[in-house]
Amino acid sequence: MTRPPLYVRRPFLAGLLRQLPLLVVLAMVAAGLLFVSVGQWRQGLVVAGLALVVGGVLRLLLPVRRAGFLAVRSRPVDFVLMTGAGLTLAVTAMMIPAA
Repeated sequence: MTRPPLYVRRPFLAGLLRQLPLLVVLAMVAAGLLFVSVGQWRQGLVVAGLALVVGGVLRLLLPVRRAGFLAVRSRPVDFVLMTGAGLTLAVTAMMIPAA
């Protein structure tokens, strides 16, 4: 007897696994915000920026079925916008002089 697919047996778990790339990016952003909340704003913004870069690279490499909610627009547009925003955030945070 064959088992039914995961989305039938455990729909919540299947949905979570389908959105794993987005969850990775959100976990990295949360870690960056945790740094910001404890006073390490520069490191936190760099981590958040790198999270966006990771999201852009994941969007570029993963097929649409695996990218989940990272796939919003076309692949090149998603990649350029997420990577550009992440690099801009990280570089700007590193360029601000320390007080």
